[in-house]
Amino acid sequence: MPILTNSKNNQVSINYVDYGKGQPVILIHGWPLSHKSWENQISAIVDAGYRCIAYDRRGFGGSSAPWDGYDYSSLASDLHELISHLGLDNVILVGFSMGGGEVVRYFTDYGSSKISKAALIASIIPLVKKKEDNPEGVPEEALDGIIESIKADRFAFLGNFHKGFYNFKSLSKDVSQEQLDFDFSVATHASPRATLEAAKAWMHTDFRVECKNVTVPTLIVHGKADQTVPIATSADQAAKLIPNNTYIIYDDAPHGLNVSHAEKLNADLLEFFRS
Repeated sequence: MPILTNSKNNQVSINYVDYGKGQPVILIHGWPLSHKSWENQISAIVDAGYRCIAYDRRGFGGSSAPWDGYDYSSLASDLHELISHLGLDNVILVGFSMGGGEVVRYFTDYGSSKISKAALIASIIPLVKKKEDNPEGVPEEALDGIIESIKADRFAFLGNFHKGFYNFKSLSKDVSQEQLDFDFSVATHASPRATLEAAKAWMHTDFRVECKNVTVPTLIVHGKADQTVPIATSADQAAKLIPNNTYIIYDDAPHGLNVSHAEKLNADLLEFFRS
């Protein structure tokens, strides 16, 4: 079901699903997928007695795709509109990969009055890009290469991207080819413009100063084998910058650990929700 949000005078339709009853949990997906990437988590959360809401970022899934507005404040405004539209309080925010940016920017722009807890799963927080003061980050030329590859042949790029997402053929238990095919289908149906502009947002936004704004209890989960968002430039730093956090490392997990390590992640999420 969609809601209409207003951002920078542009009306945007945000598609979402809303299941179960109880304390609300909002799931924010990664790039370049949709809320469908949370398939392994939604049932577990609802069955545990929570209200689970998952939505499509503008430009992805079933949401509308404006030409502009893929900066994190615009994206966080969509989240704020969803929370307001549904009249939610005591919310648990869960952001995967790029979705961690909406979580942190939400606290910066809207505070914590509606939020009780947060979780950052394989998140880009606080900074992906390599800088002089962020030596473990991804070199800018590599990020520029991603943008050029998307522009040159988006389908070819996406076909290879998700193999790296799961460290395909290097895990002790690989995800299936069908999972890769599913991800490819979801990602290719995203807006080409949104795919590019959202990528620029997660590549270049520096959240290091903002992390102090996340004042609620926060779970940080990351895979040490993550080849997409290296743990040294993300979770290791986030755990030092976010005041009240629980940090869990999966030694053998790739970036897409919500699929490859779904059972373990679900257990850790639910334990955190209940604590």
